[in-house]
Amino acid sequence: MAPKKSASKILSLAPVLDLNEATTLHGKLMGLRGSNIVVDASAVERVGALCIQVLMAGAKSWEEDKQSFTFSKVSDAFTKTTQLIGVNIDHLIAKEI
Repeated sequence: MAPKKSASKILSLAPVLDLNEATTLHGKLMGLRGSNIVVDASAVERVGALCIQVLMAGAKSWEEDKQSFTFSKVSDAFTKTTQLIGVNIDHLIAKEI
């Protein structure tokens, strides 16, 4: 019998992800470790490179743990900032089947 997939937990990002928010974001991710995670970035108005680094490190950790790490929704500001700093998250965005 195949193991059941565990339900994904949702991480809703704050509208402003600046230097001060990076530690909080890291703590939230560590609290969700071991679970499949869906990131909702739809409310993000401004995001800094350090928070993007925290998210990408999280995605790498989830991959190593063989857990799912996807973005369900992303705002235009989030998309534009990741493109501006050269981070491609296309492979992490949930696709409709």
